[in-house]
Amino acid sequence: MKDTDMDVITFLMRQHDEIRELFEEVVNTKGPGQRDVFHHLVRLLAIHETAEEELVHPYARKAFPGGDKVVDQRLQEENSAKELLSRLDDMGTDHPDFLKYFDELRTDVLAHAEAEEKFEFAKLREKASGPQLRAMTAGVKAAEALAPTRPHPGVESATKNVLLGPPTAIMDRTRDAIRAAMGKS
Repeated sequence: MKDTDMDVITFLMRQHDEIRELFEEVVNTKGPGQRDVFHHLVRLLAIHETAEEELVHPYARKAFPGGDKVVDQRLQEENSAKELLSRLDDMGTDHPDFLKYFDELRTDVLAHAEAEEKFEFAKLREKASGPQLRAMTAGVKAAEALAPTRPHPGVESATKNVLLGPPTAIMDRTRDAIRAAMGKS
């Protein structure tokens, strides 16, 4: 099945699987390779969470009773993870405390993914139509296409930071891409 034929829940759950694998790969990789895998994880998490914030969560708020509460809980989890992710990105994989904080991030993100699948995605699958869920996938794919594909060392200038910067900048560019793809301003 092509990604564009897939509904957004299936697509995001596949990303959850990839995120789980990348967490393991970061722990089991050493040296410069660890940094590269970590940057890939940062990019995927940034795209994934921003897509959920822009597409899935707003829809879930309206789609089922208690949607607001479910989404608010997921957003709290996402905000905590973003703070820790940004700290880890600033710290770098060669920092002596990296794996300690990375393990905390892994625990938090995996618990968050499980809660999303159980409390949000399952209810969305019951309430949303196939065409609605597939349409959201287009926004996610548009965001993914515009995000960096690898870490970019030497991003010291303001212009390069805006274009290729850390997780927060990736999230901003992803949000803009989703809005453009979905016809929002």
